[in-house]
Amino acid sequence: MTDQATVYIVDDDLAVRSGLSLLLESAGLKVNTFGSAAEFLASPPPSHAIACLILDNHMPEMTGPELQAELKQREINLPVIFLTGHGDIPLAVKTVRAGAIDFLIKPVNTQHLLDKVQEALTLSRSKQQQNDIDRASCEPLEALSKREREVLLLAIEGHTNKEIAKILNISFRTVEHHRSHIFLKTGIDNLLKLARLVDNCS
Repeated sequence: MTDQATVYIVDDDLAVRSGLSLLLESAGLKVNTFGSAAEFLASPPPSHAIACLILDNHMPEMTGPELQAELKQREINLPVIFLTGHGDIPLAVKTVRAGAIDFLIKPVNTQHLLDKVQEALTLSRSKQQQNDIDRASCEPLEALSKREREVLLLAIEGHTNKEIAKILNISFRTVEHHRSHIFLKTGIDNLLKLARLVDNCS
């Protein structure tokens, strides 16, 4: 479950970071700690990482919810568990609606925290597996040349070969040649399937 998985901790309290690290490492987890949101953002996890984030709420300069929003803005898809000594129901609801796994108040039951971390890592692993599937399904499009992509997009929009030739200032025969290569390279035999693939990969 936890091989190659990392738990990131962002909390401005050194004692909290140390205590959480000891707990998580004793459970066989790899841990990286940061004293501020800025420090974490300076070296965020790679996009392919199986990981989760334990995040404090009240921190100077950038709060936990602000970091959560920044991660979403940067498209860093990292499951978040809030763990804070200060919180209220409206804030908890806000963070969970924004995608947090849970909003826990210190002191927290250690087994409950470990269960939440495992839940977050399971979610991270599932998302990574889905990303791998999505990337594999989009690989046929990566084989196309720039011109073939242009022809494909215009064809999907409903343009005829003659119209595509005029738009791209190429010959009708060249358009036919490109379309033939598109089907050959992608291994897809009709335009409707190609349109669906383009939609899924855009």
